[in-house]
Amino acid sequence: MATEPEPQGPARLPLGPQAQGGRRAGTRGSSPMGGLGAPPVALPTTVQSLPGRGGDSTPEWLEPAMAANGIGSFDWDIRRDLIEADQRACGFMGVRGCAPELSSEDFLALLHPEDAPVVRRRVERAVAELGQCGAYYRTVFPGGELHAVRFRGRVLADAFGRPSRMVGFLWDATAELHKREDAGRQAALREDRSRFIKEAARALSEAVTVRDVARVFTELPLPGLPPDGLVLAAMEAGRLRILGASGYRSEHMVPFDRMPLEPFQPAAEAIRSRLPLFLASQDEYRERFPQAWPKVIGTGRSAWAYLPLVASGRTIGLCLVSFDDSRELDADERTLLSTLGGLVAQSLARARLHDAEHELAAGLQRVMLPRNVPAVPGVTTAVRYLPAGSGLQIGGDWYDVVPLPGGHVGLVIGDVQGHDVHAAGIMGQLRIALRAYAAEGHPPAAVMARASRFLADLDTDHFATCTYAEVNVDYGVVYAVRAGHLDPVVRRADGTSTVQSVVGGLPLGIGADQEYQVTRFSLDPGETVVLCTDGLVESRGLDLDTGMARLCESVAGELGSAGDGASDPIEELADRIAARAADPAEREDDIALLLLRWDGPEGGLAAQQLRRRIGQADLARVAELRGELRDALRRWGVPELIDTAELLASELVTNAIRHTDRDAMFTARLYREDGREPRLRIEVEDESDLWPKRRTPGEQASSGRGLMLVEALADAWGVEPRGSGKRMWFELSAPPVAEAA
Repeated sequence: MATEPEPQGPARLPLGPQAQGGRRAGTRGSSPMGGLGAPPVALPTTVQSLPGRGGDSTPEWLEPAMAANGIGSFDWDIRRDLIEADQRACGFMGVRGCAPELSSEDFLALLHPEDAPVVRRRVERAVAELGQCGAYYRTVFPGGELHAVRFRGRVLADAFGRPSRMVGFLWDATAELHKREDAGRQAALREDRSRFIKEAARALSEAVTVRDVARVFTELPLPGLPPDGLVLAAMEAGRLRILGASGYRSEHMVPFDRMPLEPFQPAAEAIRSRLPLFLASQDEYRERFPQAWPKVIGTGRSAWAYLPLVASGRTIGLCLVSFDDSRELDADERTLLSTLGGLVAQSLARARLHDAEHELAAGLQRVMLPRNVPAVPGVTTAVRYLPAGSGLQIGGDWYDVVPLPGGHVGLVIGDVQGHDVHAAGIMGQLRIALRAYAAEGHPPAAVMARASRFLADLDTDHFATCTYAEVNVDYGVVYAVRAGHLDPVVRRADGTSTVQSVVGGLPLGIGADQEYQVTRFSLDPGETVVLCTDGLVESRGLDLDTGMARLCESVAGELGSAGDGASDPIEELADRIAARAADPAEREDDIALLLLRWDGPEGGLAAQQLRRRIGQADLARVAELRGELRDALRRWGVPELIDTAELLASELVTNAIRHTDRDAMFTARLYREDGREPRLRIEVEDESDLWPKRRTPGEQASSGRGLMLVEALADAWGVEPRGSGKRMWFELSAPPVAEAA
């Protein structure tokens, strides 16, 4: 901004170097106030100390008033670039005595580097606009001491309207500087404390267990008053149990853990009054609690804050904050600690409730599930149970392994509708009932039908999905029944896996007269059946098909060897499947997992004996028995005997169950003797005293040909009496190897 030009000069003010009274206006130069459109000023600055400028223009009372208020004055002749200041002003600026040749650079060097540009810009603007200016700036005294100065000045114009002089006042603002610094520190500290409370509240709200709360509390960085020791203790039966501590040696904590609360202790007073207790020094501690003082002498602490933890009107514990040196906490610090105690109390109460619920749920779940899985010769099992990550962590998922008559084994996996204590209770009843039905020797379809009727009779408005599989340990045949549950997954001997389709029926409890179909499949030695509940393969973000595909991927692949000193491969497989489950915090449902590997006899060959009980009038069982016999003979290496053995065995079994009112026992054995061809012997036992009679039926007769077939096709046959009932048998010999080829 330009000022009005002088008649004989340019538009800029001629403030360049000139002699006193000196040169013609219009000479240009640099100025300590130059730039931003202001007139260039570059004359050396001279500061003169004026002890007091009286005169006609100065009232006599002004100087005493300025001196009394610590105000200095200055007069800047802009044309001559000469600053005249009184003694007080010189002292405020850091100039001791007179400095007749103080340059502008030297003057600006007295200012704090951050403030000099501000002062320059404001003065330039005032000169350009013939206005006022003021500034707050810091000066650095020769000794390095930092002071602050405030000034106010007005620019006066000459007769031509050009800036001629700036006059004004300045005063020391060092106290204001310190006040600002203190206010800034206090504001920063308040901000830090506010941020700390927010962070502490967030961290404590995320703490789930009591251990989490103790960890969060002992790691808190208190702003402004970093403590030297933190202790969190909970009230249990009138004693304080230490949950966590930091800053203390373990041996110092031993005498205080589970310490009874005695009236002479500061902790007891804080808990009794439910008010924080602050002890600023060792002397104060010794004076107020002389009986308790000997126990804390060796801890090395000199100040303490006892914060009672009060939740729902009940004191549940205590926080101890201690310092190595004596410390008198101010009101803000005490408020901060009291607020922290309230946050810890709420978090601790919530965590204790969570731990109690979790322990109750875990105990109930342990009671509902089998304590251990029984060992059955010929098979190896592994089980896992993973609770959901929310709620009571208890539900209706269960597994069971049931030893069956004849050395076989039953596998159960199921899930009762719901995820609560009610579902867990129903699960326990259903598990016991299903186990009892299976242990009685009922076939899989009957076991499932009876279990469904049992659940329907309970009238709980709950249903359950379930898979029950009976494994014939002799030769690895599985009879599976599915009630609305997932299909099993089979890991084959070559490391591949597949979903084994099983005919499904309605979930248990839907109908009292529900019937189920049996699906039969076989295992080779070393193959594994995997049963699981839907929590493993289905969730809010995972559909069932994708989950089953992932399960097959987990089941397939290489496994370690049981002989290399590591855990059994089936345990490794169970761990691998469980590891692929959702994270516990995100798990929406419980997971039950049951694995069974059919080991077979030594050498990897199936046991060469088949023994099955056939229920009276259970004709469907006869068809199942024929299938089992076919598989057995194929595994035993005598497939050429299948057709004849199946026909004759069917005749004997049918004859036994038609002409008696009791069950029949079927037994097939393959004998291998050195130097002789394999010999198959099949026996059917019943409890009837009626002796079979060979008949000669006519051409139109529909029965009576059973013994004729046995006599015609068997190498040998006969009937043997038993103490109660009889045993019918026949034998077949396999052709020699050369002949069979």
